[in-house]
Amino acid sequence: MAQHFLLSAKARTISLKAVYQMGEAKAYDLFRSLRWPETEGEAVCPRCGCTDAYDIPTRRKFQCRACGHQYSVTSGTIFAGRKLAFTDLLAAIVLFVNGAKGVSALQISRDLDCQYKTAYVLCHKLREAMALEDKGQTLEGEVEVDGAYFGGHMRPANNRENRRDRRLAINQTGKRQVVVVGRERGGESMTVVARTEALGGEVVASNIHHMATVHADEASHWDALHARFDTRRINHSLSYSDGYACTNQAESFFSRLRRMEVGTHHHIAGRYLASYAAEASWREDNRRVSNGDQAALVARATMASQVSRQWKGYWQRAA
Repeated sequence: MAQHFLLSAKARTISLKAVYQMGEAKAYDLFRSLRWPETEGEAVCPRCGCTDAYDIPTRRKFQCRACGHQYSVTSGTIFAGRKLAFTDLLAAIVLFVNGAKGVSALQISRDLDCQYKTAYVLCHKLREAMALEDKGQTLEGEVEVDGAYFGGHMRPANNRENRRDRRLAINQTGKRQVVVVGRERGGESMTVVARTEALGGEVVASNIHHMATVHADEASHWDALHARFDTRRINHSLSYSDGYACTNQAESFFSRLRRMEVGTHHHIAGRYLASYAAEASWREDNRRVSNGDQAALVARATMASQVSRQWKGYWQRAA
């Protein structure tokens, strides 16, 4: 029997020990090479694009010779204004990607010995950077679509006579939302958070190539797919796979997101559900990538992203 990829040595190419043995100087050089790959780590002014700059090593900053602007390796990125050391930032990324079902901000704060507030915002910034992978993508080939409710709080009834069907609108609190996923078989996935599965499905459908084959269940709101795609339907009351159509890959995504919600985070506020869904999508898409390559993907995304408007100064305003 073949060994699972995650149990093999190929899945483990970086560790916390290696990060801290690297030292602050090498971690700093690594972030420089990720920020400015076209110049092999040589500083480029984010304001005018000039590559000629004065080096201020005591502050790890640069001053552009052309416009006089002072900047650092994290200026204009999602880590702008960071206080953590570069080794701690890299360690946080490694810890974050190592969690197969996500990692809580509380655990990050304990591992890095920083405030919970710092870890909370850092984790959300990493999720924001991860979401860049799905920006503007088009799903092709065999694509499965499905939806499921997440977020909010539903107190379950204990007695049989008091149980309620939470799928019905009359029994919902309004705090839960639907995560709709479109997932290529053996490829990429994308997520949309909406009030109803029908609304989210419209957004997902607009990002599917017109030549794709779409698999969905028998819910009536998926009937519109037949007018746009070669559509295959599966009746889940009879089976979950009939050799012709199935949505098992979409259900696999929901399984990971459900374990993240129940087992790791315990509660996901509705306003942040899209971030957690994007994180689960990224983890599903990169589940056969070594943790070293995963960390590199996330670190590269943080250096390519702009300053977060949602999380900049989060604790300095009413949220």
